Amino acid sequence: MRKIKLLIEYDGTAYHGWQIQKEGDTLQGILEDRIAKVTGGQSRLIGASRTDAGVHALGQVAAFRTGSGLEPATIKKALNAVLPRDIRILTVSEADDSFHPREDAVQKSYFYIIANQRQSSVFLFRYAWLVIQQLDPASMIKAAQVLQGEHDFSSFMGTGSDVQSPVREIISLSIERLESIDFMTAALNGNFIKIRIEANGFLRHMVRNIVGTLAEIGRGRIPSEKMEDILESRDRKLAGQTASANGLFLERIIY
Repeated sequence: MRKIKLLIEYDGTAYHGWQIQKEGDTLQGILEDRIAKVTGGQSRLIGASRTDAGVHALGQVAAFRTGSGLEPATIKKALNAVLPRDIRILTVSEADDSFHPREDAVQKSYFYIIANQRQSSVFLFRYAWLVIQQLDPASMIKAAQVLQGEHDFSSFMGTGSDVQSPVREIISLSIERLESIDFMTAALNGNFIKIRIEANGFLRHMVRNIVGTLAEIGRGRIPSEKMEDILESRDRKLAGQTASANGLFLERIIY
């Protein structure tokens, strides 16, 4: 049996997340169905990140085993021919049998887009969280510095998590204000905030809960000085809301 590695991009709007569920279309389910059609056999697809419903990916990595003799280039072409238009295979390659997309990953990066304005372009509503209250990036940046490094991130972990340890290391966390976003050779002007987080791993809803807390700090509802208390409390109830899924992008997996 060969192991095939996929690099995938997708618009997560129409899907109930990555992982197969009893009801609703999922990315894993759609991909496994199309892989079976192309290779002629059922295969279990393992993804590097179990993205939530509505979350997008520019660089999801996944792998499956197959007895098919099809070349990687043929698999890529065949999959893209039968997949929905909001899922695209970027690269296909053969991997060592020991390769595990999730366990072998050493770093992952996500970014999040906030449209900090009263109205957003119709071309962005799927890809940005609309926050109409004016945010203060300076206070958000100050609070974000507390989160860098290795910590117990229980305060930002979603309910229902079954991880053995909530300790993760945030390698970098940047916040920048953008006056425009490029789209189809045009500039969509506005007031945007991009939050990018790179870590050795993430807990369930961790990025969205961090973004939601930073937004509360940006609104002035939580003092930036309280971020350290929130982190050390290990109490999800003390952190801010869970940010909308549509503004989140899985950017890259590093091995």
